[in-house]
Amino acid sequence: MPDETRLGRVVKDWSVPVRPATPVLEGQYARLELLDANRHAAEIHRANSVDDAIWDYRPYGPYTSAAGYHRWVRDITAGDDPVFYAVKNLATGRFEGVASYLRINPEAGSIEVGHINFSKSLQRTRAATEAMFLMMGWAYDAGYRRYEWKCNALNKGSRCAAERLGFSYEGVFRQAAIAKGRNRDTAWYASIDSEWPALKSAFSTWLVPGNFEADGRQKESLSDLTRLVRIVDDPAL
Repeated sequence: MPDETRLGRVVKDWSVPVRPATPVLEGQYARLELLDANRHAAEIHRANSVDDAIWDYRPYGPYTSAAGYHRWVRDITAGDDPVFYAVKNLATGRFEGVASYLRINPEAGSIEVGHINFSKSLQRTRAATEAMFLMMGWAYDAGYRRYEWKCNALNKGSRCAAERLGFSYEGVFRQAAIAKGRNRDTAWYASIDSEWPALKSAFSTWLVPGNFEADGRQKESLSDLTRLVRIVDDPAL
């Protein structure tokens, strides 16, 4: 039996990547800045206040006051994991959501995207999709081998988003956590570095202005573009 079959593939020409700390990630529709309570919290809180449903699957929130949200941002950004970004929708000129890198493991080449909380005004926009593209791109360009997405197994919206963005389904961890006093089964998804060139091409094709009609409707869907890259689709969807 070949060693590669018995012991695993030898990983060549790979070095431990840096931890995320890039101050700004910017595209044509979105600008991401390292989250800062004093700079971003008030504006994001205003955007979040439109609909408390965005907190349904979060283990924290909603925050009824700007001061409460400011304290949460201050506390969650005090360490080096997770690393949060504030997401600015360049179409509106406002910061309208957050996302983070977490479970950052440079030695294994693994990093997760999570704590994604986009206000109603940011959801289903080109800026929202590009924000995810920019974060994925940074991770693979930095040398990470595996990019993870995990969510509450009952959160169908998040599961659909994972597939649309090109993550392959890897299963459900039963009774993985307790959130707000309720059981949480966690659905796992991931992409890996060998898939990144094809995913990058899919995102780039979708994001070009010519992919959209004058009324904003897309000509090609991102789900169709990433379908050929995904290894396993979620059987629950």
